[in-house]
Amino acid sequence: MRPSALGLLASNALTLLLALAFDWETGWLIWPYWIQSVVIGFYARHRMLALHDFTTEGFTSNGRRVSEDEAGKRSTANFFALHYGFFHAGYLAFLCAQHPVGSPRDIALLALCGLSFVYSQRQTYAAQHAADVRGKPSLGALMLLPYLRILPMHLIILVGGTTGTGAAVMVVFTALKTASDLAMDSLDRRLAERAAERARADAG
Repeated sequence: MRPSALGLLASNALTLLLALAFDWETGWLIWPYWIQSVVIGFYARHRMLALHDFTTEGFTSNGRRVSEDEAGKRSTANFFALHYGFFHAGYLAFLCAQHPVGSPRDIALLALCGLSFVYSQRQTYAAQHAADVRGKPSLGALMLLPYLRILPMHLIILVGGTTGTGAAVMVVFTALKTASDLAMDSLDRRLAERAAERARADAG
């Protein structure tokens, strides 16, 4: 199993263990996974800015194709950060109203979950960047992928928070969330590797 997949398994397992040990409500799991979404967004923007060779075929802004240069790359990364950040700011307001964090212990536990997610995502980013360097990835696809990755995660948790409580429900929905994580991580890696293979074929 790849390091990125192992990191995802470890971070989700840690979150589940903490949830069971401290008797969290299922809906409270939204907090650590909101943190994970923010971490994913941070690395996604970093990944876009780290590109050297990329394509914008089929990717337009205001009716014009995005330029395949530093300006096009940076404007796309900044737009993504603004849009993605606005979504998560609204999400944060919802969390503060519905599931407030009321103790230093809970803050410390969330920080621990966040650190585990950072470690996991660093593994994923390293694999993605290595493939990006070998290929010519689509800038538009890289901007879209974080949304595809986080939406199943939050739909699973939001549904879980409204369908029951208890350890069994927690385990089932964490397992579904982890399966979604692994599937999207694998898809992202395959897309990057295919882009690298196409670049090698064009060069040959």
